[in-house]
Amino acid sequence: MTVVDDRIAMADDANTRHLDELFELLEQMPVPEGFRVEIVGGSVFMTPQRDTHWGIIRRIVRAVEDRFGVDVRVFSDVRIDFPGHENGFCPDVAKLRDSAEKDDEGRWRHEDVEFVAEVISQGTATNDYGPKKTAYATAEVPVYLIADPYQGRCYVYTDPKDGHYVTSTRVDFGGAVDLTGSVVDLVLATDTFPRD
Repeated sequence: MTVVDDRIAMADDANTRHLDELFELLEQMPVPEGFRVEIVGGSVFMTPQRDTHWGIIRRIVRAVEDRFGVDVRVFSDVRIDFPGHENGFCPDVAKLRDSAEKDDEGRWRHEDVEFVAEVISQGTATNDYGPKKTAYATAEVPVYLIADPYQGRCYVYTDPKDGHYVTSTRVDFGGAVDLTGSVVDLVLATDTFPRD
């Protein structure tokens, strides 16, 4: 290792320790039931889960399970730390590769994430379209899907390179999101996605 590599590793360790401390504090707080808490760029976001939001998440998880079986490693609202300053995300949907294993701290690694889907909430939309999209691209998550019930459309981002997604596709609700040829390898129907 070089001096630069050592400094990067030390910064990553400090970042993770600070995230752990923040999450421990948040776990002690009286967070209302039905709220999701995550840390984006060092800021804490607490978002209420609405039925529209959950309806879309459930349909995406179901499609992934239909394609890969009920034992697929697909999660909702589970902490995964992503590259960048204090990014402890809890993606709406995250699919991990079959060979994924937890790290020494008992957490899933961002390097094993193959697919992320985020459903837009009014209070956190800028995170999903901005810093989270950048973090997912930097982590080289092959497929990032945003479902936006306010606009009634999905955005699919693929081919991560240098912290950006090279390819983006827009599909209006009612159309099919074709993810064949990607690691997800399925067609996601959106005709039953609820709207706000």
